[in-house]
Amino acid sequence: MKNQQEFLAMIEDYLERDVFPGVNFAILEGEEVSEYLFGKAALIPEPIALTPGKKWDLASLTKVIGTGTAVIDLVLAGKLELDAPLQKYYAKFTDSTVSLRQLLTHTSGIDPYIPNRDKLGFFELTEAINQIRVTDDKSFKYTDINFILLGFLLEEYYDESLDYIFNKNIFKNWEMKQTSFGSVENAVPTSQNIPLGTVHDPKAQVLKNHCGSAGLFSTLSDMILFSQAYFREDKYLELLKNYADGAKERSLAWDLPAENNDWLLHTGYTGTFILINPRIKKAVVFLSNLVHLKDNREKWIEERDRLIKFLINHLSLD
Repeated sequence: MKNQQEFLAMIEDYLERDVFPGVNFAILEGEEVSEYLFGKAALIPEPIALTPGKKWDLASLTKVIGTGTAVIDLVLAGKLELDAPLQKYYAKFTDSTVSLRQLLTHTSGIDPYIPNRDKLGFFELTEAINQIRVTDDKSFKYTDINFILLGFLLEEYYDESLDYIFNKNIFKNWEMKQTSFGSVENAVPTSQNIPLGTVHDPKAQVLKNHCGSAGLFSTLSDMILFSQAYFREDKYLELLKNYADGAKERSLAWDLPAENNDWLLHTGYTGTFILINPRIKKAVVFLSNLVHLKDNREKWIEERDRLIKFLINHLSLD
């Protein structure tokens, strides 16, 4: 990548300013893969070295690594209708107007508020999501509920839990042997109040291996394999266009961060992101433990977007 040293200097600056304690990332350019490891796995209560092969809480990258790719594969194979109502495939959902396209592009109109959500068990939370309120506002509004519902659809379609579905249809095919739902061993710590190797996301803590929005852990090596699979399989070129009915352009499951729609992007709350251009076969996998020290969401979005903009600009030039 052009100006790679400038990007590495940005990472060093982020570490010095405690934006995150540690980071493991890879830059893929065709068959060339450059891997980087900086910082610490943890700083509190005592510094812990960050070593290769650690498992990271992917947070919302679950939406594309698992749920999104599984649904996209069915849509592209003609097995699911993009504009069919969710009810056609998942009858327990009480609204008949929400389509798969709307769920995949976050234009469903779903109001994600669930009273006393953090006090609900598995069955109560599942039922609340099945009966979630749907509004007439179909503008882009990102919410986990869209992908939890898509996860429920997959479980209904395959009559299996998401962990089995992801393993059989994605991870085994792409030799991603270190990717799974938590709890896991050899994990990088997230928030200090979360047990090591336990998922950070509160809904995923309850729904466990039935959660389509968060919950997966993975290594940098497995995420590289995922990116390379998107390079190999020409069908994913179909994602490089807008699928949303609205002002905000979105692909299926993925954001479209560049003007020409050649890049696919997804981010995760814990400090992760994946950026893929399947046309020119370039990608960046970025895994950090952002939430270990603090949870300054607005500041991180600003810092993260600066990295993403730099990467798109310089990888596109090569």
